[in-house]
Amino acid sequence: MAKNKSFAQRYLGWGITLIVLVIALTFGLRPQPMMVEAAEVAQSEFKVTIDEEGVTRVKDRFVISAPVSGYVRRIALDIGDTVEKQKELTLLEPLRSDVLDPRNRAEAEARVAAANAALLVAQQQSEAAKVEADFANQEFDRKQALKKKGFIADEELQLAQTEKRRANAVLRSSQFSVDVARYDLQAANTLLQYSAAQPTEGVLREHVPIQSPVAGSVLSIHRKSEGVVSAGTPLLELGDPAALEVAVDVLSFDAVNIKPGMPVELKRWGGDIIDGIVRVVEPVGFTKVSALGVEEQRVWVIIDLVSPRSSWERLGDGYRMEATFLVWQQADIIQTPNASLFRLDNQWRVFVIEDDVISLRTVEVGRRNGLNAEIKSGLSVGEIVVIHPDSDLTEGARVSVRP
Repeated sequence: MAKNKSFAQRYLGWGITLIVLVIALTFGLRPQPMMVEAAEVAQSEFKVTIDEEGVTRVKDRFVISAPVSGYVRRIALDIGDTVEKQKELTLLEPLRSDVLDPRNRAEAEARVAAANAALLVAQQQSEAAKVEADFANQEFDRKQALKKKGFIADEELQLAQTEKRRANAVLRSSQFSVDVARYDLQAANTLLQYSAAQPTEGVLREHVPIQSPVAGSVLSIHRKSEGVVSAGTPLLELGDPAALEVAVDVLSFDAVNIKPGMPVELKRWGGDIIDGIVRVVEPVGFTKVSALGVEEQRVWVIIDLVSPRSSWERLGDGYRMEATFLVWQQADIIQTPNASLFRLDNQWRVFVIEDDVISLRTVEVGRRNGLNAEIKSGLSVGEIVVIHPDSDLTEGARVSVRP
């Protein structure tokens, strides 16, 4: 009897052990819920925006350049200095004389000697012309007296008068030649007198004052020191820093959705948000290489600041900021995160969590922004959708929401 009781107890222990193993295997081999991230479908205001970086710039910039070639004096202004209209910015003097090296000096001295000799020749020729003119005048007076007495014919008097006129004309020409030779001598002496090595105190010099065309501030100085400049050389740049605009280069794909008059928020410049409005979308694009080395077609969009000057008075030319263009806005829009959407069979789908079980749902998507998408149909407010769904996730799978 005791033996049968011991045998029954042994089989009872084995049975309990076997049941425990079966239960452990059942729970161990059962599929565990997949951990997922989830979000709630909401209904709120929906905005479609375009976000790009831009820079401030002065609307009207005036580049002051040299009107003629010359020697510009040092500009005493600094960047940021204010100037009044018609204020003298600097002076432009004539170019300085060249320095005479030994060869040039010898040539200049030779020209002086040649001009001096030419003057002497002209003076001697003038003396000879004067003698001939005196003789022609005397001869005419003598023949005129003889004509009155009837001793010579009219033709002979006319010849004497013609010779007198010719001789006087030659005299005047020779006197002009003397003047020309004298001026050539002065010009030859000028090369020696006004070389860069000679002192020029007391010499009258013409100069061209360069004045400011507008009242404003100095934005940049292209040439600070004095020196020789050619006509058209930029000297400095003026503008009014209170008249700012913002230039933003956007993708041409986005530029077609931006129109003049569209509101813009300007932020991340170091102060509060500034309100702006699109003034113009330039009709010409340009190619720009992105940081990733991709060529992009971009378009300049110019924005006017509409916030009070006191809110952005610390801004200057060339400051960086971010512009947010408000393309579309509407209240009470059902929306879900973009990360919950995926394409399947050319349709937008989402995974909806119902009682910890996945359900595949087809949805109709409207407008999208950088974070959320408008849901026209397929989802209701308050439903839970999976974001960033895993490729192994299937309909009917059990999931657990990750905190």
